[in-house]
Amino acid sequence: MCRLTWIMIIIYFVCGCAQKAVTDDRPNIVLIMADDMGYSDVGCYGGEINTPNIDQLAYTGLRFTNFYNNGICVPSRASLLTGVYPQKVGIYTNRPAQYTNSVTLGEALKTADYRTLMVGKWHADQTPYQRGFDRYFGLTDGAANHFNPGPQRVGEPEPGRKLSTVPRGYPRRWAIDDKEFLPYETQEKDFYSTDTFTDYALDYLETYKNEDNPFFLYVAYTAPHYPLHAWPEDIEKYKDTYHIGWDSLRAQRFTRLQELGLISKNLTLGARDETVPAWDTVSNKEEWAHTMAVYAAMVDRIDQNVGRLVQKLEELGKRENTLILFLSDNGGCGEDANYTPNIPPGPVDSYRSVDAPWANASNTPYRRFKKWNHEGGIKTPLIVNWPQEIKEGRVTDEIGHIMDFMPTFLELAGGTYPQAYKGNPVAPLDGKSLLPILKGTGVSQQEVLYWQSNPQQHRAVRKGDWKLVSQGDAYETELYDLSVDPLENINLASELPDKVAELDSMFYNWAQRMDIKDQEYIEF
Repeated sequence: MCRLTWIMIIIYFVCGCAQKAVTDDRPNIVLIMADDMGYSDVGCYGGEINTPNIDQLAYTGLRFTNFYNNGICVPSRASLLTGVYPQKVGIYTNRPAQYTNSVTLGEALKTADYRTLMVGKWHADQTPYQRGFDRYFGLTDGAANHFNPGPQRVGEPEPGRKLSTVPRGYPRRWAIDDKEFLPYETQEKDFYSTDTFTDYALDYLETYKNEDNPFFLYVAYTAPHYPLHAWPEDIEKYKDTYHIGWDSLRAQRFTRLQELGLISKNLTLGARDETVPAWDTVSNKEEWAHTMAVYAAMVDRIDQNVGRLVQKLEELGKRENTLILFLSDNGGCGEDANYTPNIPPGPVDSYRSVDAPWANASNTPYRRFKKWNHEGGIKTPLIVNWPQEIKEGRVTDEIGHIMDFMPTFLELAGGTYPQAYKGNPVAPLDGKSLLPILKGTGVSQQEVLYWQSNPQQHRAVRKGDWKLVSQGDAYETELYDLSVDPLENINLASELPDKVAELDSMFYNWAQRMDIKDQEYIEF
């Protein structure tokens, strides 16, 4: 064999081994999202709920104080999955059905040779299996009974559900890989959505543990979204916790947030929400305390399952180079969804919500709730843990948004965001990579952010530290300087009309580009 041939063979193997080493070094990614969880519910963000596993990820990782979602389940998931504003994929617009002009994280990371896995809430038309995920188990649309999403089981009461007259109440669509279920029937007496989603996730990790390529696991819990269901032993932990009431709870959480360095000690907690009565005036305090105890138990159970996921990664020897992220899809939910008024929160036959008073406390220190574009609706805790790269606990005030996950994950995966996918054009990315922030080498690349959810009511734009919020005809326009007033207590709109006009014009131009329904657009 000639010398040149030997040289070519050596180069081939050296280059091949080098490329394999690079591929093997790419991190696994585990994205965990809670549903309707408030900003300060977990311990590392000021909460009293027992969340040691989530807290450990935070104290050995990175916490964001200025990370945003889209304020509601569907648009938040749209941006998370596609890396673009939800309007670009057909939500609140004249565009076609959602996701038709986009790629999902499953599709994008699959083309980068990642194993793509998902459990939990999807909330889109096609199923995850049809949109790039190799394996999937979960609820493909909204909320369902956590103990029994299907018909009544023998020996049990009828599962609590939304009233039959309510659209999208029952049955909900579930799926396992390519099979869809309407309804999803289970005879397992120990079925509980948070636990079962984790069971499937652990099984996926075990199934593919020997693969050389990295994996992306998206865990989208449906808790603590109503109905309020929790195991009795978890509820028992909090039976005496919430008799102090929501006013004292807000004050306690606010103090802890300041002690943790997550908000300035110069700030003052604003008044409770205008829709919430003073705790001292409430007569049925025992019922209210129990309601929050069940909600806390749901968050507690999420934490227990986060612990199970971390333990599995450690058992498989994959913990060191796995990027774990934990966040919520929107702020705490103030909706009144009490369809079983005579059955208290907790058991399978109940269907109750936590309601505005406790949601106001969950969102401490911020104003408003889910479906609002004040900070209480659109700001989420975000915890990022990556032992191989993030060596110690840090807090960052840099701005981020859930649409930033797509470019971040693709940069980590060495993947490319496509201009077209399966013959269809793909909307350009709106997200920006968070990797410089994660590594502590750079700052936020998001200069302006927009929100538009339920067009006739809720709109906002943030440029730098300035934020304009409008709630439609029923509410006045609000302007805030978040550098000194991050809690949105001082409305400067009447004092700074030029700044209002500037941000108003920016939003209008963006709305035109997004093809928002003309009949539903109202100028500020």
